[in-house]
Amino acid sequence: MSKTEDSSKAIAKAKEKTAKRQTVKEAPPELKRWKVAFLLSIFLGFLGADRFYIGRTRSAIIKLLTLGGCGAWWISDVILIASEWRKDAWGRPLKH
Repeated sequence: MSKTEDSSKAIAKAKEKTAKRQTVKEAPPELKRWKVAFLLSIFLGFLGADRFYIGRTRSAIIKLLTLGGCGAWWISDVILIASEWRKDAWGRPLKH
């Protein structure tokens, strides 16, 4: 086999994998409620509960491990959710 045949087969396989990934898209879940996110942020925000709720799992785990960034991250999330700046993991505003 020549190098061009190998590279064309590799390109074809890559395109096939990309096509499979694009067809398996999941619909985003329903909108998350602002009031629930706000209350979770106030009372359990230092454990990352608000971020778990809105779908930001990776940052929620970090927030949990650092206890809300020693309080700073927790306070900033309370302010961001209260001012309606925080969006869910899909970029949508929280539902009132």
